[in-house]
This record gives sequence, C-alpha cells and structure tokens, in this order.
Amino acid sequence: MAFTRDDLKYLQALPWEVKVGKTQAKILEWYARNEGKVFVSFSGGKDSTVLLHMVRQLFPEVPAVFVNTGLEYPEVVEHARNTENLVELRPSMNFRAVIEKYGYPVISKDVAKTIAGHKRNALWAIERMTGTKRDGTHFKFRDSLYKRWRFLLDAPFEMGDGCCYIMKEAPLRKYGKESGRKPYVGTLAIESRRRTDAWLKTGCNLFNGRKARSAPLSFWTEDDILRYIDYYQIPIAKVYGEVVKAKKGYKTTGAERTGCMFCLFGCHLEKEPNRIQRMAATHPKQYEYCLRDCEDGGLGLRRVMDFVGIPHEPPKEKP
Repeated sequence: MAFTRDDLKYLQALPWEVKVGKTQAKILEWYARNEGKVFVSFSGGKDSTVLLHMVRQLFPEVPAVFVNTGLEYPEVVEHARNTENLVELRPSMNFRAVIEKYGYPVISKDVAKTIAGHKRNALWAIERMTGTKRDGTHFKFRDSLYKRWRFLLDAPFEMGDGCCYIMKEAPLRKYGKESGRKPYVGTLAIESRRRTDAWLKTGCNLFNGRKARSAPLSFWTEDDILRYIDYYQIPIAKVYGEVVKAKKGYKTTGAERTGCMFCLFGCHLEKEPNRIQRMAATHPKQYEYCLRDCEDGGLGLRRVMDFVGIPHEPPKEKP
C-alpha cells in the first residue's frame, strides 16, 4: 500500500477550503502529465458534476464523456445533455442482455463476483466463501465478511459484477484508447471498501498502466460535495431536488444518490423507502418494468429482491 488509512482519515478531516486547493493541484498535475489529452468521465450525477466544474474552472476545453446506458434517471440524462462539449457514448449491450449473460448486480461488486466465481469452482472464490487461506487454515476476517452471503450460492438466479464494466467502463476505455485521452473520475473513497482500497494503493492519480486515471475528489466526503454545489450554485439533475443546509452539514431534498436506476448494489443497506420503493412514486413506469418478470418483458428484480430480503413494495402511507 502506498498510503495508510490514517493518511486517508487525515485528508478527509481537512477543512473544506484546503480540500478544494488540494484537488485543484491534482487536476493540474494530471493535465500537465498528459499534456492536456484528458477528459472527464461524466455520469451526470452530483459528484461528477462537481468534478467537471472544478476541471473546467481551470481548463474550459476539456470534454465531458457521458455513457448513456439506458439505466440513468431521465433527469440525469437531461442534465448531461444540457452540458456543453459533451461526448455521448452507448454500451455494446443493453441491461437485459448483460444480466442474462453475467448475472444480476446484487449486494456489491465484490460479493457478486465472488458468488459467480464460486459457481465456476474458482479456488479464490471458494477460499473467500469458506473463510480459508491457501494453506487451508482459517481466515477469521474473510469468514466474517462472506459468511452472511453464503445463502446466495443457492439463489435461483445468477449474480455477477460484469454489468459495470460492460455498460460503463468498456465504452470509456474504448474512447480513451481511440482519442488518446486519459480520464478524470469523480469517485469517493468513502463510497465502498473497493474504492478505499484503490486509494490506499495509488492515491488520487494513477499515471501508469491500463487503468491510469485521476480521481482528485477521492478524499472528499458526501458533505464536501454538497457544500461545493451550494457554494457555487451549480445546477444538478432535478432528481436530486435542491441542496439545503441541515442540522449537520447539507442534504438534498430529493434523491441522495442516482447511479443506475435498476442496480441493486448497496440497496440492502438503505433504509425504507429504498431506491426501488421511491421509484414507485417518482418513476412508476420504470418501477413496473424493473419488477416485472423477464418472461413478461421485464427485468425480473422482484424475485431477486424477495430472495435477498430487500423490500420493494411501496411503503404504506400513514393514516
């Protein structure tokens, strides 16, 4: 590891104004090292909107590259298409084809990949799910991490982490290879263990290798993002509502996060109403489509959510 968790905690605890300055320095460094051959990986979400604003404060000519997967909220697509100097890409497969080939995105990328690997009898996946090391000894941490998900090995559907790569990463990599440009990405280390581990290995800027990228917001918190939006009064997708001050920090009056509408990664951690339940009120057509059985032309999320134990029925209104 190039950095420690204490390093990350230190950066996350810095004053907001200092974070802004450090991020600007990382943006400048990436631009200079790549001689301006860069682009912003733009999802249309609030994190990448902040990143695009910061990059274009310094370099207005940098293109924003948006992958329209067909899974984004309509408001996010509208927001992206209202962005100047936008390159819009499409994936090679639609979501239904991806889940049929690679399985459903459930729990997390790590868990879904491990379940899929176990079903292929991959040794690394079996070791994770059984909590063992290569020498056969017990690995307490690994055992505690995956034990609760062993029931998914008997799921009547396939799981996998291929969706993110096919739908988002592959089109962006193709664009980068063809254009010769290197990406800025708006990921935060706090979002997942995988992204934390990535930062610990490389920090914000990874200059070499196939996965070279700049993630200059990595050490920011959710509140830092919202504070930046409020301070500069940056337009964001309407699905978020407005950014307002709360008792502690800031919050959105609408959706907290967007991402792919039908993705179940992390949904089990959400309080009711979760993202799918909220969709029943905000986007009823998409809600009906994602829960409808595959045989009837839907995505079949109902049986997946029922098996995992994620509620999907709209919460009852209080009398």
